[in-house]
Amino acid sequence: MIRFAPAIFAIGVVAIGVALPADAVTSDIPQVGLPTANEYSQTLLPERAGVVSWRTLSQVQPVKQNGKMIAEFSKEILGLDKKDVRVQGFIIPLDIGDKQKRFLLTAVPPHCAFCLPAGPDGVVEVIAKTPVKYGFEPIVVSGKFAVLKDDPTGVLYRLTDAESIGTQ
Repeated sequence: MIRFAPAIFAIGVVAIGVALPADAVTSDIPQVGLPTANEYSQTLLPERAGVVSWRTLSQVQPVKQNGKMIAEFSKEILGLDKKDVRVQGFIIPLDIGDKQKRFLLTAVPPHCAFCLPAGPDGVVEVIAKTPVKYGFEPIVVSGKFAVLKDDPTGVLYRLTDAESIGTQ
């Protein structure tokens, strides 16, 4: 077991602090905090007529029921269940290749290959009729919308028989 004297440890901490640039220690986070993915998406994906907005999809709250947390959806979201809808967003591929038959559509662009850029209300699982070309630009897809009340994967929304309508 290696032991460090408190003085040596303190010198090391100070040296690390001096070596870091000042902007790495300070932050420009506003007092109200950072925007949610759905709030941020409004700057990237303005609401469009005939397209379900991420603001609408964010109308879900976790509630405790029978000792577990479940999603409680707004009436507006429940009204979309089993309906044909359009959703716009960014593709997160789930397969290798430039065309995706099953992928995630998100409210904001992905920033890490292994991270979801939004919470469950900022993601729609898409199962396409025909594979959709992957790209970095937002797309609009249409299909049969499903509100998933108890999906074991934690996904809240799924779009099946989906087709790409094109880019934004």
